[in-house]
Amino acid sequence: MSSEAEAVPFRILPRLTDANREFWQGGEVNELRFWRCQDCAQYIHPPLPICPSCHGKNLRVEPVSGRATLTTFSVNHQAWMPGPELPYCVAIIEIMEDPRVRLTTNIVNCDHDALVIGMPLRAIFEHHVDPEGDVWIPLFEPEVKP
Repeated sequence: MSSEAEAVPFRILPRLTDANREFWQGGEVNELRFWRCQDCAQYIHPPLPICPSCHGKNLRVEPVSGRATLTTFSVNHQAWMPGPELPYCVAIIEIMEDPRVRLTTNIVNCDHDALVIGMPLRAIFEHHVDPEGDVWIPLFEPEVKP
């Protein structure tokens, strides 16, 4: 999403583990990735060591389309810490492949007055350099610009 010339907002970055590395680093190749049970096909987020549906351990990380639906949102006008420019939108989205999989994220690249519950979104990634391993934060923007 951001070029090196753009200022990347401050964010508290996740600690990378073997369980979450694919999720946080998939943006390097423009992929939104989740664990998926190979026995019952359920996507699993956040990562767990067993499938919550069938209790299987046959799990693998798979990319999804990056398409999602806006489930709910709030526009934040308060500066709680250094971070995204105010105002910014905090949202919960459902991925297109499985609406049971939800992410808390930010909606970017649109006027907040144009946000509508149910609107289609697509993932973009904000790159953060970190000595423990670079992180690509999945953010979402309207699939079609309003």
